[in-house]
Amino acid sequence: MISRLFSAIVLVLGLAPFLAEAGVVRLKDLVEFDGVRGNDLVGYGLVVGLNGTGDGLRNSPFTEEIMSNILERLGVNVTGEQFRPKNVAAVLVTASLQAFARTGSQVDVTVSAIGDAKSLLGGTLIMTPLNAADGQIYAVAQGTIIASGASAEGDGASVTQGVPTAGVIPSGARVEREVLFDLSSMSTVRLALREPDFTTAGRIEKAINNDFGRAVARMQDSGTVSLDIEATRMNSVAHVLSRVENLSVEPERKARVVVDQRSGTIVMGEDVRISRVAVSQGNLTLRIQETPLAVQPNPFAEGETVVVPRSRVDLTEEDGPNLAEVSGGASLSEVVAGLNSLGVSPRDMIDILKSIKAAGALHAEFVVR
Repeated sequence: MISRLFSAIVLVLGLAPFLAEAGVVRLKDLVEFDGVRGNDLVGYGLVVGLNGTGDGLRNSPFTEEIMSNILERLGVNVTGEQFRPKNVAAVLVTASLQAFARTGSQVDVTVSAIGDAKSLLGGTLIMTPLNAADGQIYAVAQGTIIASGASAEGDGASVTQGVPTAGVIPSGARVEREVLFDLSSMSTVRLALREPDFTTAGRIEKAINNDFGRAVARMQDSGTVSLDIEATRMNSVAHVLSRVENLSVEPERKARVVVDQRSGTIVMGEDVRISRVAVSQGNLTLRIQETPLAVQPNPFAEGETVVVPRSRVDLTEEDGPNLAEVSGGASLSEVVAGLNSLGVSPRDMIDILKSIKAAGALHAEFVVR
């Protein structure tokens, strides 16, 4: 019987004609433009309005500290007071400031509890400054948290679905400071390939030069192509990038096999090749069954009942082919068909692929996650 994995791969192979047409990719999906990047922000804040699922202030003293600071800034003196509400929680707030984000624009934020709060459902984040790596405040976050999860707890049991201690606030932060970056002053822009490859970089250089009709791009290495802005004779850098990013290039991919041992998933590229190799896969099953026997003395005889242990051991081997041969230079479909001829499961196939790689017969990058 062919495994479910083989059926999934056959489906992918059936889509091969459509995937071949989709082999050409826009340049904007292959490279990053030098200087056009986002910046990570982080802040420390307080969530209020929780339904008794907040931090236990005895175990989270930092929550009490930030709550006291916020109340004092609002004119409430709590020095020396003892209060331990259960509807507040200390959180870390993270966000990504997109390139060219301007003052007043809004970005999404993620809120995560750092104390022993059980849930952030229904909570509201109080005004939280967000800092970048340079220590400057670039945005301020505030709003109602949307948490995906639920939890319930009784006297003897509890149940949790999802992660109720983390949530998001769509457009929850407003940009207060812009990242200083003058794109128009650049005379040369570098295109950084997300997956460095000399062949792909050469094709990018050729596509750009053909589009402009002259040498404006030059490949520096496998991951970088430099673009001379002055040689393009266009009005601005932005106009050049808007023209270049929509050019189509066919990227060159490495032969790669990716396996996920937790889920038993195997993904192989079409360029994977295997040298001639024979694969043997055995399946032994050992069963041990305990059937104790009670022995009693004869009627009216002296003695006691004794339990005599008895064990039954069976060692069986499933029928089926034990050896399969994969011819040299086999393609993806031939490799899968050869392995499935053994009737192995996806997890057993992962072990077989590891052994083939160790034998030097698998000519591809082998990635285990």
